Amino acid sequence: METKLTLRLNNNVILRAKDYAQSHKISLSKMIESYLDSVTNDKPIDIEITPLVESLSGVIKLSGDFDYKKEYSDYLVEKYK
Repeated sequence: METKLTLRLNNNVILRAKDYAQSHKISLSKMIESYLDSVTNDKPIDIEITPLVESLSGVIKLSGDFDYKKEYSDYLVEKYK
């Protein structure tokens, strides 16, 4: 059974969403329905870990106080000097 829903959203968000839906050949209603279904679905997602990814797990040991956001920021600053 389908039910009509009225939403109030920022106009720019709506315009971008319409463009996205059109470029992916999906209706905006279907796109929103799929999103809401995915965030409310309680089924755990079973993602298969490839052997390569599994072999890389635990390769790097970082200290507990490692700030990855700061490190990434420093990297970007250096990259775009």
